[in-house]
Amino acid sequence: MRARGMIASEVRALFAVASRPEVVSLAGGMPYVTALPLDVVGELVADLVARRGPVALQYGSGQGDAHLREQICEVMRLEGIDAHADDVVVTVGSQQALDLITRIFIDPGDVVLAEGPSYVGALGTFSAYQATVVHVPMDEYGLIPEALAETITGLAATGRRIKFLYTIPNYQNPAGVTLTAARRAEILRICQRANLLIIEDNPYGLLGFDGDPLPAIRASDADGVVYLGSFSKTLAPGFRVGWALAPHAVREKLVLAMESAVLSHSSFAQLAVGQYLATQPWREQIKTFRELYRERRDALLTSLEALMPPGCTWTRPGGGFFVWMTLPEGLDSKAILPRAVNARVAFVPGTGFYAGDEGSQHMRLSYCYPEPSRIREGVRRLAGVIREELELRDTFGSVTNRGRSGVDTPGPNLA
Repeated sequence: MRARGMIASEVRALFAVASRPEVVSLAGGMPYVTALPLDVVGELVADLVARRGPVALQYGSGQGDAHLREQICEVMRLEGIDAHADDVVVTVGSQQALDLITRIFIDPGDVVLAEGPSYVGALGTFSAYQATVVHVPMDEYGLIPEALAETITGLAATGRRIKFLYTIPNYQNPAGVTLTAARRAEILRICQRANLLIIEDNPYGLLGFDGDPLPAIRASDADGVVYLGSFSKTLAPGFRVGWALAPHAVREKLVLAMESAVLSHSSFAQLAVGQYLATQPWREQIKTFRELYRERRDALLTSLEALMPPGCTWTRPGGGFFVWMTLPEGLDSKAILPRAVNARVAFVPGTGFYAGDEGSQHMRLSYCYPEPSRIREGVRRLAGVIREELELRDTFGSVTNRGRSGVDTPGPNLA
């Protein structure tokens, strides 16, 4: 039964097309790892094998390397979290942490609350474990507390069992918005009153463009929040090192689930990340990433402002990788994707970020990987496609209606 819930990610399906050199990809959220001092990383890895090869190439602990867990606590202090290394479980990226938590908590039919829209990888995991996702709306300030309280009350009245709230509070994927400090406190109070666990997924928290990071929700509650972190965005995704900071009882189950899934994760990757943190100016490297992504964010926003036709709106992220764009009435992002690819530009349709049939009027645009000049060219191409679609809408009606009548353009092979 669970295999039926395993569906292909629309983001992954795009990679085959978006990776073509002639296509400007505003689709995937791939970090710009070229900005790393790759020669230094190479020397670090070689030194690790030479000095600690017998340990780095051996099995390790199911909870993760003890020294790395201490270093992770140091990283989390930047967002106000005071934690003990014993409560940290190292995982194969934060995606595995999300999978393990869902495996532990979810029985078929249980409800997971998530922002609408939400991270496609999380939605796939929840679906695979046969959870029912109920979306809670957001605005430019993040998840709306009043909507969360109403949703919890309404589900409780029907006897539905909510297992946890899943949220990405910083520079949310895909919307790019950030939950304000006041709302963090209010949402925490709502969940505490409802005895509802919060899963705080925070891969982008240190990649803000203005000022210090906001305190994590976990900074205010050690018992009601499981915090997920990752080195994929602040170092490199190829190491596949993430973590979960969990209350003691949850941590014990996470270790057991981790051992059941992979026995132990890569000692080599963990020790490499640990050596990087111990020997390199990693805070300065994060600053370099922030400046690079700020420049690319600005290129995207400036181009959208200059080139997009009236009726298009978009978010203005203060960090992270993504802008969420809303199309004019009557346009369907998934229906126009084939035309966009034909014009050599790619994006992710908004439908991939909802558990149901929502999101057709939206698209996610990623600015983290292309050079600013490529971003500007990509927006020029995309704006041309949208203008053509508006002309067709004004002549023949909405894109959705044309699709029903069989006139819609066939899509490319996105497998």
